[in-house]
Amino acid sequence: MIDPATALAFSVFENPGVFALVLGSGVSRAAEIPTGWEITLNLTARIGALESAGDQADWTAWHTQRFGEPPNYSKLLDGLSSTPDERRAIIHRFIEPTAQDIEEGRKVPTAAHRAIARLVRDGYIRVIITTNFDRLMENALRDEGVEPLVIKSEDDLAGATPLIHTRCLVLKLHGDYLDTRIRNTEDELSAYSPALNACLDRIFDEHGLIVAGWSADWDTALRSAIVRAPNRRYPLFWTSRGELGDFAKDIVAARSGRVITVDSANTLFERLQRDIETQATLLRPNPLSVELMVASAKRYLAKPEHRIQLSDLVGDAARRARRLVAEGDFGVNGRPDHEQFRRRVQGYEAIHEGLLRVLYTMGRWGLGEEFALATEVLKSLTQRPGQSGSTFWIAMQSYPGMLALYAYGIGLLRAGRLAELHRWLITPLRQPYRDENTAAVEKLLLWAFEAHDEESWRSFEGLERHKTALSEHLLTVFRGWLQGEFPSRQDLDVAFETFETFGYLAHLGLSANKDALLTAAQSQDRRGAVWAPVGRIGWNGEDQAEVLAAVFGEEQRAQVAAAGFGRGDVEYLPLAETNLKLIFGESRWMR
Repeated sequence: MIDPATALAFSVFENPGVFALVLGSGVSRAAEIPTGWEITLNLTARIGALESAGDQADWTAWHTQRFGEPPNYSKLLDGLSSTPDERRAIIHRFIEPTAQDIEEGRKVPTAAHRAIARLVRDGYIRVIITTNFDRLMENALRDEGVEPLVIKSEDDLAGATPLIHTRCLVLKLHGDYLDTRIRNTEDELSAYSPALNACLDRIFDEHGLIVAGWSADWDTALRSAIVRAPNRRYPLFWTSRGELGDFAKDIVAARSGRVITVDSANTLFERLQRDIETQATLLRPNPLSVELMVASAKRYLAKPEHRIQLSDLVGDAARRARRLVAEGDFGVNGRPDHEQFRRRVQGYEAIHEGLLRVLYTMGRWGLGEEFALATEVLKSLTQRPGQSGSTFWIAMQSYPGMLALYAYGIGLLRAGRLAELHRWLITPLRQPYRDENTAAVEKLLLWAFEAHDEESWRSFEGLERHKTALSEHLLTVFRGWLQGEFPSRQDLDVAFETFETFGYLAHLGLSANKDALLTAAQSQDRRGAVWAPVGRIGWNGEDQAEVLAAVFGEEQRAQVAAAGFGRGDVEYLPLAETNLKLIFGESRWMR
């Protein structure tokens, strides 16, 4: 049988964002924030001290003898306080760290909180439901650069951002220790408001659950919410240090859950985060092996007699990528959703990183003999067999081809090989189900890409409001891959934007003659512009002057036209620039 902890790590890795956490007081125990039972015993001992009970080896027995029943957390708080404000004051001293606590590492985020925060940062967890009053989870998230949406009251819930637009939701069911509206007593925990129930119903219907540090003994309303959820699409994993209580057993049975025995929340979440990182590392080429591939490519490019070794290097990288895609979760069936889309994009990028960095190297340092090899790779990455399924997922199979278009193209541009850049951009690619070919820029450049859907690309963190989200994401990817190849990040950004602008010019040359551009220019109306793909340069005024000078400047026009751009006509280029500026006018609202 597969270890349930291994199954959990596999399921979370393959389904990022699908699992919600349910965290109880046991998760904060390592921070020396007491559990409900420990608070109960402390309050019992303090009552005993006030009643001159002396030292007691067993305060539970003393309370039973004195009051006729074992101590009860809810009843003790009810008896010691009459208002929520009083109850909050009692709880406050158990949670708020003193200066000495902080110095000695008490009442601060634990290893479990920090591992969870890293899982949120990396997109594997988005929803955290907790019965804890403390702020350890929020503090750990902020330390990782994640600002969570915290719901701790009905007011917060009423004004909350929709879950789909939230990077991380922390739902504090019992409230916050600094808020007077905390839920403490058995009556307060017996039922939730209709709005909170509706929120929980949606979460439990749409997510799998990982339960940690929660006994289920006291929270009647939370138990009910989990059990009544109809969803069985994703599993429930219940983690426990020992034997489950009756209520917990009932929930596990109702949800067909799996039980994971753990030593502590720290070991649980540290292992989960480590196991997920391991799987990501196995999918991603070893950084050292990628650097070795790039170094080998540079060495082979330096001597023409090494062309066979270069071909073997590229062929091996391409075959490895095809194998990993075939073995991975890249099927074309099923309805696309944003979580699956992001995971698939990142999977394609990780699998092809080595190959694509070699392609850039070939463009940057090659002398022309490697052009046919790069073209062969581009065609192989865009060939799709006849198949049925989601048209979007089928189109996404060409995403590595888009990355290849950029990688080799940016390398060619960096080397000043404009004629080859033009040939590269108009490389004929086979159209599925057709006898005709189409140019690479008409198939793979920005919104010419069949899977360009901006809503999907906006689902990446930080791109929610971008109209050029695809271009922004690609730049982020190439910043990660090529940062060591350019003097500065600004130089890389300008090279990227210049490549996209040459792509615009190549695309325009295939679709519009000078007369069409002249008509557009004379109209002076942005709605009359001849449309062609334009990336982030459409709104990024900071780089526009430098990029336009590199592509359309008077000193460059003869060279650009001689390379084949603008239909080889110097007079075409200023018209193309005017047309681009009309598109800029339409694009200024984009960001």
